[in-house]
Amino acid sequence: MSSFRVFRSCDVLMAAARTGAGATQVKPKTTGILKPLPVSPAMRKFVGVPEISRAEAVKKIWEHIKLNQLQDPTNKREIHCDEKLKSIFDGKDKVGMMEIAKLLSPHFLKSS
Repeated sequence: MSSFRVFRSCDVLMAAARTGAGATQVKPKTTGILKPLPVSPAMRKFVGVPEISRAEAVKKIWEHIKLNQLQDPTNKREIHCDEKLKSIFDGKDKVGMMEIAKLLSPHFLKSS
């Protein structure tokens, strides 16, 4: 009979933990590739905002690539740059998909 009371009190505590009763909600700090950073003027012109996370910038670049069909049809890992992409990819005509992150790095400025 005493074990029933112990387990019952555990159920009450677990229910409170599930609902978050008594706990304060702390918003996690954004860091790494999810942290919005100021960008260079060329990148600002491409994405349209003064600050963006690396992940969002890559998403916007891939949107542009897919929308304008800039991937090589025979080798999908190769991207043919149009004038808009050339402005942020150092004027290169072609880039590999694995180069994108490296070529974007100089466009993310140090935040103060």
